[in-house]
Amino acid sequence: MSFRIIDLSQTLSTTGMSTWPGHPSFSSYKLQDKRNVTALSFGSHTGTHLDAPSHFIANGLAIDELDLKQLFGRAVVVDVRGKGPRERIAWEDVRECEAKLGEGVIVLICTGWSRFWGTDAYRDHPFLDVEVARKLVERGVRVIGVDTLGPDEMRVGDAEVEEGVTAHEVILGAGGMIAENLRGVEEVIGLERPVVSLLPVKIGGCDGAPIRAIAFEA
Repeated sequence: MSFRIIDLSQTLSTTGMSTWPGHPSFSSYKLQDKRNVTALSFGSHTGTHLDAPSHFIANGLAIDELDLKQLFGRAVVVDVRGKGPRERIAWEDVRECEAKLGEGVIVLICTGWSRFWGTDAYRDHPFLDVEVARKLVERGVRVIGVDTLGPDEMRVGDAEVEEGVTAHEVILGAGGMIAENLRGVEEVIGLERPVVSLLPVKIGGCDGAPIRAIAFEA
């Protein structure tokens, strides 16, 4: 039996990548060995990765403590490719998918912003209104994936400090997980019964880890 697999992961590379300011970039070099062995260096939130609750939440679950069943399952894609730079994604943009939401569903937010990967424009992605995060959690959703640096508006330095709760805190605070820097999510829209796998590398006590995200028709 053969079926099509959609690769939702960005390639880890020493050039052409987008990273959060201040986070480690990806690097690699060949070791002096009789066989091919490569030393790798990167952060827990480099490239396509998964945020564990402990990324934001004190005493939250680490990446090696997660229930893997939550990271493999039926997906619902919210198509918001019409949004512009730093434009808010509101509940009205999600409402038409409401009937498909529920416990065990993985929600993918498709902004189409992965086309800007490796450029300055990638930082100006649309972002999730906190109320959307709350409503998704209320409906039983615990895993959300985005084709951007994250679900929240990117703010750095003094601008990063603002009043109120973020989408990160709402989702992770509910014991949820967030897959970030996905690519190719628009290809999932055409599937009738999409299934997604977002399994992370098992790193003890870590707040996040790389994933090889894929989607396919069940």
